[in-house]
Amino acid sequence: MITPVKINGRQVGPGQPAYIVGEIGINHNGDLDIARKLIDVATIAGCNGVKFQKRTPELCVPPDQRNKERETPWGRMTYLEYRNRVEFGEDEFAAIDDYCKAKGIDWFASCWDAPSVDFIEQFEPPCYKIASASLTDDDLITRLSKTGRPLILSTGMSTVNEIEHAVALVDRARLIVTHSTSTYPCPAEQLNLRVILTLQEKLHCPVGYSGHETGLQTTCAAVALGACLVERHITLDRSMWGTDQSASVEPWGLMRLVRDIRVIEEALGDGVKKVYETEIPIRAKLRRRTEKSFVKP
Repeated sequence: MITPVKINGRQVGPGQPAYIVGEIGINHNGDLDIARKLIDVATIAGCNGVKFQKRTPELCVPPDQRNKERETPWGRMTYLEYRNRVEFGEDEFAAIDDYCKAKGIDWFASCWDAPSVDFIEQFEPPCYKIASASLTDDDLITRLSKTGRPLILSTGMSTVNEIEHAVALVDRARLIVTHSTSTYPCPAEQLNLRVILTLQEKLHCPVGYSGHETGLQTTCAAVALGACLVERHITLDRSMWGTDQSASVEPWGLMRLVRDIRVIEEALGDGVKKVYETEIPIRAKLRRRTEKSFVKP
């Protein structure tokens, strides 16, 4: 039996409504006003939480990439300069913390290095996300585990052995694993949604889905297969500048996605076959020649 994990008082696991996350990531492009608008979009759509990313660029950008120049909306700059340009600091995250509390929506982050964990800890997040890129970073996973907070581990571009190794580093009672394919955007034939069932059977912990596809129907299918947590990148406009924008969901799409997930959850039911009250008069009418009596269950 798989035991749910609690995120900010909400049970996340089999038999529970899916915990839906709007992944803002760096789609705010370093603009706090855009971040607030994306929080508004997630709140209005009915998401349970929003997620950001936090890096220390000097640690996360490989040395051979730091001085490579690129064109950006703010002019030509090195990759290291760009990473610092879009990175939120203490003032911005304090504002995000206040704004999310006012809106009644959870927020947390995927931290890409240990100093970023120490930084985000000051805001006492309800959980942390371990990005697919960090699944083989034992030191980072161990640091995150030491916070004692629930962890969401994404499994894109990872082998089963790598996943099992990462899972062994943490307390499984606080762990949610998300199936993912790290292609942006991801074609349907590479989503392999049945891996959700494989991971449930192999890891015996709650399993969710982190999608990077362009459509919505496959994310709904993930919920039908048992995903207890759903994460999709969100954006104000897919034509905005940024590497994640094209694989993100726009506001109206996010609203439809959350609506359809909730309908699917309601439609799945409890698995117990029964005759509903609304069926009884139909049954009496259509079976009157073959059935003399009907004992109500």
